[in-house]
Amino acid sequence: MTSLTHFETLAGRMKIPGNAVIDGKVGPALSGKTFQNVTPRNGQIINEVAEGEAADIDMAVAAARRAFEEGTWRRMHYRQKKAILLKLADLMERDAEQLALLESLDVGKPIKDALSVDVPGAIRTLRYYAEALDKVYGEVGPETNDRISFAVHEPLGVIGVIVPWNFPLLMAMWKVGPALAMGNSIVLKPAEQSPLTALKMGELALEAGLPAGVLNIVPGFGATAGKALALHMDVDMIAFTGSGPVGKLLMQYSGQSNLKRVSLELGGKSPQIVFADCPDLNAAAVSAAWGIFFNQGEVCTAASRLLVQEDIAEQFVEKLLQVAKKIVPGDPLSPTTTFGAMVSQEQMNTALRFIGTAHEEGCALKLGGNRVREETGGFYVEPTVFDAVQPTDTLAKEEVFGPVLAVTRFKTPEEAIKIANGTVYGLAAGLWTRDLTLAHRAARELKAGLVWVNGWDACDITMPFGGFKQSGFGRDRSLHALHKYADLKAISITLR
Repeated sequence: MTSLTHFETLAGRMKIPGNAVIDGKVGPALSGKTFQNVTPRNGQIINEVAEGEAADIDMAVAAARRAFEEGTWRRMHYRQKKAILLKLADLMERDAEQLALLESLDVGKPIKDALSVDVPGAIRTLRYYAEALDKVYGEVGPETNDRISFAVHEPLGVIGVIVPWNFPLLMAMWKVGPALAMGNSIVLKPAEQSPLTALKMGELALEAGLPAGVLNIVPGFGATAGKALALHMDVDMIAFTGSGPVGKLLMQYSGQSNLKRVSLELGGKSPQIVFADCPDLNAAAVSAAWGIFFNQGEVCTAASRLLVQEDIAEQFVEKLLQVAKKIVPGDPLSPTTTFGAMVSQEQMNTALRFIGTAHEEGCALKLGGNRVREETGGFYVEPTVFDAVQPTDTLAKEEVFGPVLAVTRFKTPEEAIKIANGTVYGLAAGLWTRDLTLAHRAARELKAGLVWVNGWDACDITMPFGGFKQSGFGRDRSLHALHKYADLKAISITLR
């Protein structure tokens, strides 16, 4: 197994990207300003990153628009497009260890997960859309003697992509892959907490032969670069994954500018329901634990609410705790670590604040609840479980985005569905039962864009991903994502 020393040595000698990628060139921000990029592993500075602002966004959008109108990418034969995207995937695979290390340093996630989940997932996503781009078909209208009508999909133009800090490379590729496949140009603004893999991807895209201006990467802060991108009059769409409050701002910015389209994948307070007839309590306990503690709970689909039927509640909670006690925070660069650091001091403090509120509201702490590894200078919160959480408690209603699980007990399936649907969110839900009828009925009644039965996060790139209610609208993944980045044009030809 590769060692901690190996990754520390690699981190010390590898080139850390820090410059923007605009119009085929890698360079600093126009102002020359930079910001400090801090690793949550130990609170130390990784590097200085170009601080893009409105002027940089203007330059990137102008390059993207020029590339789109000239049609170098848009009109390129699909076989050539496919070859370039597959070349980019190959280059990412070549540099997979570097990408994983950048992701681990930036986000605090275990290097093991970055190597096995994040980077391979991004590569598979890109290859999926590279192979799918020649499988988007139009349609022919009803036959008449004097007219031929058909509908075609046309790329939207310039897509502004704003991605979160929890899965920076994977979330970027969920949007960049289909947007490029449909022939668009892109301006990508990565989260300021985790810009490194996006910048590296931009450099690799140029090496792969993507034409200048087609994919531009502008690091910077949301309040400056992100706002400028969302308000820009020459951006045709904003594709966003992130928080609900920022999603609402993007909707306002669309109305204040050019009514650009907005696709939002926002937060969640996802319930995992365990019925008394659960087919495998041990498997469900593992799923309940890792459903919330994977990636330190910083997952939009985190199973942050556990609903357990009263008949098995005591037994099941004990099984859950036995699994959770074995999940111990460790150095993200150690290959044996399964639970790393939170992305920032701010996010760590947010989790600790929710833990304090749960105490105040009378929830029963069963595990954890503290900051740990403080001596490292990093931002670590141990896996935390609260029992006896009522549906009206803060912990049952608001998204923590951290390793804090709320356990609530219920009597009947009807009560479980009511509790599960009782938040403003509707991203994901899961249930465990042997009863096929109950599984089907509950899956249909749950107000969520993704429902998993007898498993958690049990799907892949082939299935659409997105939410109901205030978890957003629009879908990532699957062939459905391709149409999000296209306009449907009807063409009729009169025969004379």
